[in-house]
Amino acid sequence: MISSQPRSIFSGGAVRLAPALAVLLAMPAAPRPAHTQAIAADAGWRDVSSAEYRQHLEDLDGVTAACQKQRASKAPVSSNPASPYADACDPKRVGPDDRVHGAVPGDTEPRQVRYDWLRSLLVRASRSGNAGQPTVIAKLPQGETPPPTVDALLDEARQRLQADSRQAGAPAEPAPNYSSQRQTLNTILADRAYKGVSEMSARERFIEWLDNELNKILASLIRFGIRSPWIGWTVRILLLLGIGVGLVWTLIRIERNARVKLIPDVAPATGAPSAREWQLWLKDAQAMAAKGQWREAIHFLYWASIARLEARRLWPADRARTPREYLGLLPGADPRKPSLTALTSSFERTWYGGRSAASADFNRALELAAELGVRAE
Repeated sequence: MISSQPRSIFSGGAVRLAPALAVLLAMPAAPRPAHTQAIAADAGWRDVSSAEYRQHLEDLDGVTAACQKQRASKAPVSSNPASPYADACDPKRVGPDDRVHGAVPGDTEPRQVRYDWLRSLLVRASRSGNAGQPTVIAKLPQGETPPPTVDALLDEARQRLQADSRQAGAPAEPAPNYSSQRQTLNTILADRAYKGVSEMSARERFIEWLDNELNKILASLIRFGIRSPWIGWTVRILLLLGIGVGLVWTLIRIERNARVKLIPDVAPATGAPSAREWQLWLKDAQAMAAKGQWREAIHFLYWASIARLEARRLWPADRARTPREYLGLLPGADPRKPSLTALTSSFERTWYGGRSAASADFNRALELAAELGVRAE
């Protein structure tokens, strides 16, 4: 194989390019070699077997050797292909490119082998191809390796062709046997340190996949935020506003729920409604209702409700408090407030207002008291 390509005299940069261009502009234009034009055309393809491919490689090695021999003899070269002095470095001697069938066992696609590299080298080696072309030699910079000669490239070409021929004729390598390596690995995995190691479950694989997807999303968001810094500031501001609104709303809820302060569990004051159990107030109300004394029954039922709420420590016990003051102790958001309001109005109409009451009024008051927790057990 050719290990290096010829280096151009213009590869040294613009400083070395200027003198060469000046020399070229001063020279008359030379006719383009015929061999160079031949390489530009497509040489075509031919389908060959592995044996035919190896034979072609041997023929090409002979063509290269003949070119070397002609260059070494410096014999005159004839332009007539039938002449015994015909150009041995003619790139047409390479022939078409090969499509090798069966080069790889089991592969249905042919292997394509091109020889453009050899045609280009023969053009350079051809005496007729180089005839009449002026040589422009630029001074190489100090320490730079000169390009390889054509003869050296021809030697490397023969080495490449011979190596390809040996490789094409070599038998296919058998598939490697990893049984010993697999046995060693099984022995290692059977060690006590790997007893607890098990295959990942479907749930663990799903969690790992979800974690990877989230990482991708976050990484894309980070990249997007780097390109647009204002988005990061907007997100921070919205987050702070959300936290602030949440704190304000929580404080408002706490203030509303704590408007009626719970008091310590102490004995109620003498004369307070809760000093007497609410069940006793309810029994008195039922006894009055059995006698048909509806006003007294509603009276006892109201105080049974107050004693029930006061026993839950919704307010401090105070016997001097009026019904309206009891009603004002419940916050407006308390769900029991409508029931206590209706019961207080019924009690005030019948007890303080002097209105007569009937069984329907008592039954309605009994329903309101039940909503406040006063129920017969």
